Amino acid sequence: MSIRVLRTLIAVEENGTFSAAADAVFVTHAAVSQQMKSLEEEWGLAVFDRTRRTPVLTPTGRALVSKARDVVAAYDGLVPSVLGDDGLRGKLMLGAVPTTLTGLAPTAISMLKEEYPELHVSVYPGLTNELLLQVERGNLDAAIVSKPNLLPRRLSWQDIAAEPMQLLASTETESDDPVHLLQNNPFIRFSRNAVVGMMIEQWLQGQKIEVNDTMELEGLEAISSMVLCNLGVSIAPRSCVPAMNQLSLKCLSLGPQAPVRQLGLVSRDDSARARVIDEMHARLLRAVAAGGRSSKAV
Repeated sequence: MSIRVLRTLIAVEENGTFSAAADAVFVTHAAVSQQMKSLEEEWGLAVFDRTRRTPVLTPTGRALVSKARDVVAAYDGLVPSVLGDDGLRGKLMLGAVPTTLTGLAPTAISMLKEEYPELHVSVYPGLTNELLLQVERGNLDAAIVSKPNLLPRRLSWQDIAAEPMQLLASTETESDDPVHLLQNNPFIRFSRNAVVGMMIEQWLQGQKIEVNDTMELEGLEAISSMVLCNLGVSIAPRSCVPAMNQLSLKCLSLGPQAPVRQLGLVSRDDSARARVIDEMHARLLRAVAAGGRSSKAV
């Protein structure tokens, strides 16, 4: 038995099938099947119920997965615990929603690397639900995401900042009334696959505001560029750390009833990288404190 096989066993439990587990640990379906068969033979236990078309873990198998997580976490923390650096070197795999990639994320990462130059941060962009899944599966150490309605049970959440939604409009528009602009201009929508997109849709419905959808995009940069060219108006979070290449747009408050996106850092509650994740969180908070004061809506 090896740590690699235990990782595969955990991946099977988290992904549901041998095929999905194979993709998660970057091996073939046949390799997963062979590893699991060898594991059962070595332990002399029925880890999987193979009477079904898709093998499922037996109660014994589920109990073994729980213990396997402890073993893998201890293994991952072995070298840092001996060196005494608590993981503050090597690579941190960090996911981030696109709206944080031009202000918050680079500012915080720069702060972290200045203090820990032997720590390398790899950034993987994605939408919240996708990133939560990758953190839960162990493919990412942590991710900066919008707070979902329900957080998966194995994940821990640390608040970063609250970002009220605001209306984005071209400086060429004559009105400063957000409702008037929404009702009388094409609407460039945040993707409803994103937590932010669904928040905006729920707010529009709650306010009984009908909009004329013309585009549905994922990235704040793309949306802002469309608005800058006066192709429509949009609703977006007021960034807690302004973008370094911020465009000249009207940013209008939606008032006291505006929806608020809560940003946070998620990680597995059994992560062996807890110290470096806490250090990342501290730099994110510092970036907000340093940059958030200049981010105000009209």
